[in-house]
Amino acid sequence: MSAAVATLGRRDAIDAAAVLAMFGLTMSWGLNGVAAKLSNSGYDPVFLTVARSVIGGALVLLWCACRGIRLFERDGSLWLGQLAGLLFGLEFLLIFVGLDYTSVARSALCVNTMPFWVLLGAHFLLGEQMSARKWIGLLLAFCGVALVFSDRLSLPGPDAMKGDLMSLGAGIAWAAANILIKGSRLTTIGPEKLLLHQLAASAVLAAAMLPFAGPAIRDVALVPTLALLFQAVYIVAFTYVLWFWLMRRYPASGLASFTFLTPAFGVLFSGLLLGEPLSARLFVALGLIAAGLIIVNGAAGRKHASP
Repeated sequence: MSAAVATLGRRDAIDAAAVLAMFGLTMSWGLNGVAAKLSNSGYDPVFLTVARSVIGGALVLLWCACRGIRLFERDGSLWLGQLAGLLFGLEFLLIFVGLDYTSVARSALCVNTMPFWVLLGAHFLLGEQMSARKWIGLLLAFCGVALVFSDRLSLPGPDAMKGDLMSLGAGIAWAAANILIKGSRLTTIGPEKLLLHQLAASAVLAAAMLPFAGPAIRDVALVPTLALLFQAVYIVAFTYVLWFWLMRRYPASGLASFTFLTPAFGVLFSGLLLGEPLSARLFVALGLIAAGLIIVNGAAGRKHASP
């Protein structure tokens, strides 16, 4: 019965509701970089990773309890789920720590190279062949990343390159987690359980690093605390669950075509809300990365639609 209901609930194409949902999600994820930067002013980045995972995980558990979603049945996903979670935790550690050194705009562009690392990983590790169109998209994206690293006008400080490399590493860790999920039995478990695997391992990884980090509390104030709660309550416990729901209901390739909006919103919000320097070169980099995403996802969309 549940399979039949799921089938009836699926859509063959992106409709207006999905467009509005994806616009809201990508705007939220772009704003998340600003929230992470603001929360860093009050709390250590490693502590933030623990707090974000624990608060978000507790709310997801509450959601599952209210919905009657079973989480503790044996399905052979424990160790793979924890490995995916370690990659998830590494991703956010690199993002949070990197934002101590670089700007939100530069971080957003580097982190959101993730789809292209997924393409390369799927090509070499999962046997998914790259078309000429995808290689072109990948080349455009790398040109955009090269522009980010060559742009000196938007550097927030002498250590910005360190933060840029951490952000790029976060995108690679994010891609590695996606490849692991895509190539293993983790694709068969529920999205809530998969998210909780990632949050649990992320919290453990970050907690183990707390003794080597700086003081957990930097400056307790209203803005950093609200920024932390925004990330834990809204981004983790709401937008991630909504994303998983959309992935079950709509074609994945159609949803993926909206991902270029996330770095665009990240760059926009960094200038509007934080007053970060936004050079012309940074906007050209954004255009190249967005064009690459559109080209790659357009190819994926046609492949999905073909019989």
